[in-house]
Amino acid sequence: MSGSMLVDYGCQYVLVGHSERRQLFHEDINLVAAKFKTAQQVGLQPILCIGETLKQREQGQTENIIQQQLASVIEAASIDAFRHAVIAYEPVWAIGTGLTATPGQSARTHAFIRTILAKYMLKLHKACVFYMAAV
Repeated sequence: MSGSMLVDYGCQYVLVGHSERRQLFHEDINLVAAKFKTAQQVGLQPILCIGETLKQREQGQTENIIQQQLASVIEAASIDAFRHAVIAYEPVWAIGTGLTATPGQSARTHAFIRTILAKYMLKLHKACVFYMAAV
């Protein structure tokens, strides 16, 4: 079903990048970014699912994976696109395994996500200031 059909049916939100789609249908970060952008273009508010597998977590790759997942979307759609989007951190290793993220683990990852978004906002702000100064 296309995004415009979902809008016609009255949908307002759409999941993008859910771990099962990433794993079962091999949706990579570029495809997820394109879907995020398309969802917004047709009037849907994307819920961007991001998270790491157990193997990635055990290898200390959580922040790297999260950063890659966010950066691909920001580069495709811009940081401003997140004004009308939701980010859902879903540690893939906690889905159906009996393992759960502790409040501390979730809080650290949420803080990291906010840090990434703030850095991109700062870059955007600096670029705007430079542009305004150059005019």
